[in-house]
Amino acid sequence: MSGGEKPAARLVEITLDEESIGRSGPDIEHERAVAIYDLIEDNSFAPVEHEGGPYALRLSMADNRLVFDIRLQDGSPVVAHLLSMTPFRRIVKDYFMICDSYYQAIRTATPDRIEAIDMGRRGLHDEGSHILMERLKDKVTVDFGTARRLFTLICVLHWKG
Repeated sequence: MSGGEKPAARLVEITLDEESIGRSGPDIEHERAVAIYDLIEDNSFAPVEHEGGPYALRLSMADNRLVFDIRLQDGSPVVAHLLSMTPFRRIVKDYFMICDSYYQAIRTATPDRIEAIDMGRRGLHDEGSHILMERLKDKVTVDFGTARRLFTLICVLHWKG
C-alpha cells in the first residue's frame, strides 16, 4: 500500500437504526457522533472468510439481539450477524451508571474525583470492548480501537434513557 491509501478491510460507513435507538440526551448523542467519526477515520474491520471491502455497517437491535448488517461500500450484502445482548447486559448497565456519575461529576466535582470516575469508566469500556471482540472472533476481525468505538455504539443502541 502506498502512502495515504487505506486498507480495504475497513469501515467507510456506519449507520444506526433510528428505530432501535431510544431517546437520549446531548451527552449520549455526542458519544455517538464521536464514535462514528473516529470509526470512519481509523478502523480495522474484516468479515471472516470474505475478501474485499471497504464495508458499510448498519447496527440495529432485533429481539434483544444486536444485528451487524455488513455490506460492501456499494450496498451489496456481505453477511449479517446476530449477537445476543445477554453477555453485554451487566457491563452496559454498569457503564451507564458510571457515565451518569461522570457527567454529573464534570459539572461539580474536584479534578481528582473526576479522574477517578473516568478511570472506572474507561475500565468498564475496555471490558465491554474485550467482550465484543470475543463475541465477534469467529465472525469479524477487529482491532481493539475498533472494538472500543463499536462498544460505544452498542451502548447508544441499548440506551433507552
